[in-house]
Amino acid sequence: MTNYGAIPTSSHGSPVVDLDSISRVKQHIKDGLATRRPWRVMFDFHSMTLPRSLSDAFSRIKNNLVYFQTNYAIVFLVVIFLSLIKHPTSLIVLTVLVFVWIFLYFLRDEPIKLFSYQVDDKYVLVCLSVVTIVLLFLTNATVNIAVALLVGAVLVLIHAVVRKTEDLFLDEEAAMAETLG
Repeated sequence: MTNYGAIPTSSHGSPVVDLDSISRVKQHIKDGLATRRPWRVMFDFHSMTLPRSLSDAFSRIKNNLVYFQTNYAIVFLVVIFLSLIKHPTSLIVLTVLVFVWIFLYFLRDEPIKLFSYQVDDKYVLVCLSVVTIVLLFLTNATVNIAVALLVGAVLVLIHAVVRKTEDLFLDEEAAMAETLG
């Protein structure tokens, strides 16, 4: 006798855990967070000085925004999270958005393709940021979000200006060549 359309059952008392998929997810998380720079490098106090000129400040901002891009995104998300603690609806929306960020930005191992065009990471970052801000503004926590965005921007800009860039390696191959040579 066959049971077409029946839900298969297991003889085990608990659900079977697929260790392979758990291992893949753990590796995927590690690889996704590999683009994040170590916090001790980001906050190396020996590398914090005021810029010599306005052009030096703009150069530092440009280089640090590229180098610490993932870290800065995390800083913004944490600041927004802290500002929404007293707004549970906004916090739920933010939690869902954090999962979207994790899967579309932090844990992707290949580029997003849209209509057979490859989407650059910068555009993904900007689109996710805009969607996050718009959805959070729709939850009536506008003042909190505006202040959080301002605080996040100020924190990121202060760090980007005072963090020297001479010891940062934007090209990983150059870093490996210097350590080997």
